[in-house]
Amino acid sequence: MAYVLLLVGFGLLIKGADLFVDGSSNIARLLRVPPILIGLTIVAFGTSSPEATVSIIAALHGNAEVSLGNVVGSNIFNVTLVVGIAAFLYPLMVESETTKKEIPFILLASGALLVLVSDTRLQGFSDNFLTRGDGIIFLLFLSIFMYYVIEVGMKSRNTSAQEPIPTDIKWGKNILLTLLGLGAIIFGGDLVVDNGTEIAYTLGMSDTLVGLTIIAIGTSLPELVTSISAALKKESGIALGNVVGSNIFNILFVLGSSAVITPLPVNGKIFVDVMIMIALSLLLFLFSRTNYKIGKIEGFILLTMYIIYLVYIILRN
Repeated sequence: MAYVLLLVGFGLLIKGADLFVDGSSNIARLLRVPPILIGLTIVAFGTSSPEATVSIIAALHGNAEVSLGNVVGSNIFNVTLVVGIAAFLYPLMVESETTKKEIPFILLASGALLVLVSDTRLQGFSDNFLTRGDGIIFLLFLSIFMYYVIEVGMKSRNTSAQEPIPTDIKWGKNILLTLLGLGAIIFGGDLVVDNGTEIAYTLGMSDTLVGLTIIAIGTSLPELVTSISAALKKESGIALGNVVGSNIFNILFVLGSSAVITPLPVNGKIFVDVMIMIALSLLLFLFSRTNYKIGKIEGFILLTMYIIYLVYIILRN
């Protein structure tokens, strides 16, 4: 029964995120918010909402390893499998602003995470914790990122304001879609945490491994679906921007909110995964600097990296 409920939870997460993104994106169009602002905020937040819900609920239930492992595992999944598949389907053209500011912001957030969870090494404490103070620091970083995005978005507001709004986009319908999507995400997240943890104990898996694999992959499916769809439509900016924005939100908003709700104890195994996440983000940065394009070869390399990582964490458990 737990497996069935886990699948139901994943289904609700995926469909809920889909409704949330559609509804909130249309509301943004009604408000005449520039497209770049939609991509880096609403779409990124929408596809990151499953991670947020699962990690926050896990934190409330005392499953800190699931909460942290979910974010780190999701970011690794996004950088490798999501970008890899999208690039394999259609070469992703990278704008200069993405390589200069947005991908480096992922590296900054990831580096901050590594520093803030290294209490025993840096401060001589007996245990490692992501404290409420650390969570507030992440949320402050998020406010800086949001300020940057809004500033960039406002520069193109005049162009966006001139575009006509389709007559089939209505306020009531899209508010309803957004609320239904959010409800499905919250309920689905609860099912995933409860049943994923139950299955983990049955199989003898640690909470960290479950967070890094089953839950991380499940909550990253919205990013995967969005980026594959964008790549097939040759919208490389959306395909890559979705991943970049989601990874930033995952660390700064998801972990920041989770830590503010309750301090998160840190399992020693997660340090290796955080360093792998930083290394893979750096690899994405280097690939994006190569002719400002991530092609099939780079996509294949990223896919291979995820397979190697998956084998490693399964054997490590």
